[in-house]
Amino acid sequence: MKNLIIIILASILLTGCEKVSKSIHETFEPVADTTAQLKKNEEIPVSVPSPYSPAVEKQIEEAQRLVSTMLEKHTKTHNVTYKEGKNTDFLTNEEELKSAEEALRKLPQYAGKEIKVYNIIHFNDNGSIRAMLQHPTNPGYIDNYEYKEGKWSDPTPEQMSVRDDIESRLIPLEKIDFVNVAKAANVYHQKIGQVEGAKPITTIYISIANNNLRWFPTSINGSRERYSIQLNQNGTLKKFERE
Repeated sequence: MKNLIIIILASILLTGCEKVSKSIHETFEPVADTTAQLKKNEEIPVSVPSPYSPAVEKQIEEAQRLVSTMLEKHTKTHNVTYKEGKNTDFLTNEEELKSAEEALRKLPQYAGKEIKVYNIIHFNDNGSIRAMLQHPTNPGYIDNYEYKEGKWSDPTPEQMSVRDDIESRLIPLEKIDFVNVAKAANVYHQKIGQVEGAKPITTIYISIANNNLRWFPTSINGSRERYSIQLNQNGTLKKFERE
């Protein structure tokens, strides 16, 4: 059984972390007796017991936790190590975030062109932003940009592979309202305050997959408890529960 879990986890980089996480329960799903199937539209009782043995259920939980961890690590493959800087409460400053977005829209190379964000965008409390954008004239190229001290840097090229599915990891800038970062930061700060021993966040980032965005971090670790947290597209709270 453990070998099967290892094989599933090893396939993450080829098939996508989220799909693997979804498939773990399907892998362990026992063959159901057709006479025991619930009728269509029949409500499932809340008290229905788990179809798995305690040992298998534990292995499933451990595998899903590993998948979640590997998803976060995999999403960071294009990260650049940031230099420590003084925190400026940038993450909750709507005016500063709005100014950064407006400055990005005014980059001369994108005049009259749609700006598309690729793969990931980082917002740091020291006032900096790291973004990957599709090249304005060559859609097969990706460039790195950094926002620092109130202005955007010149682009630096990102080395791409023929195996990179660029189109599925793009999202128009219109769908990423920088002001929503402040909403997300306030949600994180509020929930962190409810968890004993949890450390304040200094970075929020958005990952893009299947042309949809996902907020990170997705967990809050305290000294005694760990919570999973999910946000809606606009940075408001979607789900918060103890793991």
